[in-house]
Amino acid sequence: MPIFTPIPQEQFVAHVLALADQIGADSWAPSYLIGIGRGGLVPATFLSHATGLPMLSVDYSSQVEEFAEGALARLAARTQGGDKLLFVDDINDTGGTIGRLRTILAEQGAVAGSIRFATLIDNVRSAQRVEYHAETIDRAITKDWFVFPWEAVAPQSKLADDAAAVPERTA
Repeated sequence: MPIFTPIPQEQFVAHVLALADQIGADSWAPSYLIGIGRGGLVPATFLSHATGLPMLSVDYSSQVEEFAEGALARLAARTQGGDKLLFVDDINDTGGTIGRLRTILAEQGAVAGSIRFATLIDNVRSAQRVEYHAETIDRAITKDWFVFPWEAVAPQSKLADDAAAVPERTA
């Protein structure tokens, strides 16, 4: 059984504000924040309020085409018109989601340099790098399963199922 580590609301807000500071200090300015469903939707909403940037979303986790790959194709097309897109997720753990999104966006013709990623937590051992993060972990050391505020209402069994789906994160 993994160690479930709750992320308190105050820590979550501090992470969002840290991301907002990083984004504000950078010369690269996104046109839109893109919340990655499910885990990135709440952080993107908070980050939108903190930065004043408009937010869109893509529900990659559902694998429903019109909300995933169809939406990504439309987003890639927006970069061809000059938009810059900052994708937001809760954690960059293995890099699987970010890698798939980058591949799909490139295949759909997204302009190089127009796509970036921000996460609340970044695993230094991830296969993908993000441009902005609030906290860094090393999965070789930190095996905790982080429970974000929006996940706190989930049954313990569901959290355990989610953690068991990718055992290398917590083993």
